[in-house]
Amino acid sequence: MSDPGPDRHNIELLFRNGSVTVVGVLTGFSLTFLTAWAANPVPWQLHDLIGMAPLAAGIVCQLIALAVLLHPNSLERARYDRAIRIFLAGLILVSCGVALAIGVDAFTIAERR
Repeated sequence: MSDPGPDRHNIELLFRNGSVTVVGVLTGFSLTFLTAWAANPVPWQLHDLIGMAPLAAGIVCQLIALAVLLHPNSLERARYDRAIRIFLAGLILVSCGVALAIGVDAFTIAERR
């Protein structure tokens, strides 16, 4: 049986660099959304946690994925794949958090009318 060689267990450096860029940019957008929400002068209510919890958890996942991808051993296919799965989970959580926050705000506004 032939040796699969190191290339089958590693990813290309340029491919990983592109992934780091995408993860970094989307994590930056997530953090910017959180910052804008926190800077809103409207007082926070307990129901705001419905959107905040998945948003914060998603940002943590995105930051973990970014940290894993920045490490030199992330060129190993298994570590790279794990980082991407963590990032995608974080992206889904952030998306759910934003959607929940919008839904809660819409419900709150409708309730006041």
